[in-house]
This record gives sequence, structure tokens and C-alpha cells, in this order.
Amino acid sequence: MYNAKAYSAASATAPLAADSIERRDLTETDVQIEILFCGICHSDLHMVRDEWGGAVYPIVPGHEIVGRVTQVGSAVTKFKFGDQVGVGCMVDSDGTCRQCKEGFEQFCPNMTLTYNSPDKHLGGVTYGGYSDSVVVDQRFVLRVPPNLDLAGVAPLLCAGITTYSPLRHWGAIEGKKVGVVGLGGLGHMGVKLAHAMGAHVVVFTTSEGKKEDALRIGAHEVVVSRNPDEMQQHMGSFDFILDTVAADHDINAYLNLLARDGNLTLVGAPPKPLEVAAFSLIIGRRSLSGSNIGGIAETQEMLDFCGEHNITADVEVIPIQQVNEAYDRLLKSDVKYRFSIDMASLKSA
Repeated sequence: MYNAKAYSAASATAPLAADSIERRDLTETDVQIEILFCGICHSDLHMVRDEWGGAVYPIVPGHEIVGRVTQVGSAVTKFKFGDQVGVGCMVDSDGTCRQCKEGFEQFCPNMTLTYNSPDKHLGGVTYGGYSDSVVVDQRFVLRVPPNLDLAGVAPLLCAGITTYSPLRHWGAIEGKKVGVVGLGGLGHMGVKLAHAMGAHVVVFTTSEGKKEDALRIGAHEVVVSRNPDEMQQHMGSFDFILDTVAADHDINAYLNLLARDGNLTLVGAPPKPLEVAAFSLIIGRRSLSGSNIGGIAETQEMLDFCGEHNITADVEVIPIQQVNEAYDRLLKSDVKYRFSIDMASLKSA
């Protein structure tokens, strides 16, 4: 074992603060990574404040990790010293179940999350990317295209794959009409990815002020969802809608915009159950589904796709010392569109 610098929360009400944590020594299949940037996901805030229950303290958040390989185990074949790499929401799975064998490690019943999951190596729980280094099995390490800005790559490991996976699954390809509900951390990635896939992209927002930004990042049209006339113009015309909104909203208003056999996929998680009218689905044989992240192969595919199209997240880079302020701003949606922590700042913590 060795000690690593980190930022952790000691309880649900405690601020994140400088700490020292233990990382495991390398096994033969492990990769040690110097963390250069770590994105802040809204789920980090939920977990740190124990809003979903089950948090174990101290907790070190962070599952949008990019960095540089500093050491590899004796049996590692995929990576070498100096490689630019990433780690997302998972760091292990059983590798033997049907889900793993089919490339869906994110659904493995024995999947290990990057933080706050049982740590089979050291006991206790896993610690995330608000740290200067991490040790991960090579199966869960991803190669980062060299042409991409690392600060903007970090959120791809969660926001990127969360939006890429359903777009690929439901076939948001050239010529299809795709809606993106909400223009936040997830939504802005959905717009960029759907545009690069060749879809006709329409953004739905409650804010008139977001129109210019939506068009800048790749939307072809912007609809202010509070305007019934604008909504009516698109009735029954969408092949696919990606709903990224985590607040309570009328899901039927968007289901009714789907064409025959159209699908709406939820990636936002509203705190209260959504009321779905049966006829919103029955008419037009529409479907409603959900999606979280993707498997390792699909996540690598997403990173390669972003490399080919020069896609990164729009980020505000902050030092680790501003992480508590960033959490408060996140609650107010006061960021365009993700925070990325420059982990070099941890050296002075």
C-alpha cells in the first residue's frame, strides 16, 4: 500500500477537505495512474451528501478521471508508462456473468463502482478521482485520444458515455430527427454527439437565453418548451428524444412529439415518479426507456468517436480548493456545462 493525497468528506454535512488515503500496490494486471483532471458529476454531490442513502465515510468522490500511466503490473499488455488514459464509473466486475460476457459490465450484479463500493483489495470502500493517483485493473482503463484537451475529456467518462450509449442503441444516425431535452451537463453532450452522428438535432429548453448556446454547440433548432405553439409545430415528428432533465416535468408533452415507433430515453433522474399517460405510448407504438452508462468497449468507442470528431465537454476548470463552492454552484446550475478539477492543485492542498 501507499498513501495518496485526496479530498474527502467526513460526513453528509461536512465539506470536502484535504485528506490522505491508502491505495493498493499493483497486482500483475493493474495500472497506476497519475490523475491530471477529474470531472464533477451531479451524482458526486448526491453521494457526498448521502441523498441516495448508503454513503460510507470518509468518501472520496470522482468517476470522471483522466491522467497519465506511471506504472504497470507485470502482466499488463494494453498500456505502458506515459500513456494518456481515463477511468469512468466502474473499476471492476466479475467478468463471468452474462452481462460481462456480452460487454455490458455496467449491469454486472458484482460490478465495483469507482468510489463508495466494497474494495476487495483493501477492505472498506473504493476511493474516487478527487485524488492524485489511482490503481485500476487494465480491463477498466480506457485509452484517451491524444488530440483531445484532457480537462474537457474528463466529463466524457460519465456525461459522454451516458448520452452516447442510448444514441447508439436507438440509432441516432444521419437523417434522423433527434430531440434533446435540457441543455446542461448531459444535454450539451447529447447535442454534440447527435450532431456528429449526422442527426437533425432539436434542443428543448425552458430558457430563451439558452438558444444561442444550443445553436453554437450543434443544435439545428431550439424550442422553448413553455411555448405551446413551438411544441405543437413538432408534434409526432421525432425518431428519438433524449431526456436529460433531472427535475419534475411533463413527460407526456415529449412522448407526444414522437413519430410512429419513436423512442424517448430517460438519462436524467427526477426525484419523483413521472406520470405517463397510456395513450402517449399506445398512439404511434411509441416507447419509453431508460439508460445509464455503457460498457467498457462502448466507452472506448465513444472516446475514439470523440477523438475523430474533436468533441470534448465544455468545462470550467477549477482548483480542488474550490470544490465546495463548485458543489453549491452546481445546485444552482451555475456552470457551462461541467466542472473539471485540475488535480495539480492538490499538491498545494
